[in-house]
Amino acid sequence: MSLEFEISRQQVDAFQRDGYVIAHGMVGEEMRNRMLASIQDDVARHSAPIEYEAELDYPGAPSSLDAEGGRTIRRLKNAIARDPVFTELVQLPALKRSLTKLLGPELVIPMAHHNCIMTKHPRFSSDTGWHQDARYWSFDRPELISVWVALSSEYKRNGGLAVIPGTHKEIPSSDRLDEALFLRTDLKENQSLIATAINVELEPGDVLFFHCLTFHSASRNHTDETKYSVVFTVRPGDNRPRPGTRSSSMPELVLPAEVVTAEASRPAGA
Repeated sequence: MSLEFEISRQQVDAFQRDGYVIAHGMVGEEMRNRMLASIQDDVARHSAPIEYEAELDYPGAPSSLDAEGGRTIRRLKNAIARDPVFTELVQLPALKRSLTKLLGPELVIPMAHHNCIMTKHPRFSSDTGWHQDARYWSFDRPELISVWVALSSEYKRNGGLAVIPGTHKEIPSSDRLDEALFLRTDLKENQSLIATAINVELEPGDVLFFHCLTFHSASRNHTDETKYSVVFTVRPGDNRPRPGTRSSSMPELVLPAEVVTAEASRPAGA
């Protein structure tokens, strides 16, 4: 069962300021165990659709699918369709109430983005550079939230996320990004920005909400245990995907509304 720890008004204010917030203990042990059982079964069977580390060519990843560790799974795609427990996850009342406080009463999950299980393995996982989730997305406006659910402990050494607070408030000029739209680490202005980064530490059941423009990164897993996370994207109902783009290429899941008190109900960006 969920522990029903929804975010507070103070946390809504923190999200407005920093572009991210953590809800500790939102997902209970029973649900986490069911998710982990489903994930570990799919990993053992290499149940498609899958993305392998070798397909990305990120630092630390195997050089090809045929190299040692080449079949190391980076993520299991289409999480919500894999097992009913993931549909239960996105329907958690505390989760929906928290999202309503951040985005407003109409919540929609685009299936085309995220909607996956991240499986960061020892030895053959990779580094992900500083990026914004919205860099390849096409919506009326950059107003979406990435929801990251920790199924195991997450910290710097096992590849936990780092975020740069406040970076959701502006879009950097194109010359500060490389061809893949990652922050260029050779520029002094980017280096000073990266120096303000915060390593996010999560315990099992914690949920990280971060704005689609918040710069974040992650290192490879330097421990001996695989790290599992579930991540999906949520948009307000009036922020529609642009026709003919990848963002509109798959169905979407509309979340039933939750009653939220007036204590903290303004949407993000208001």
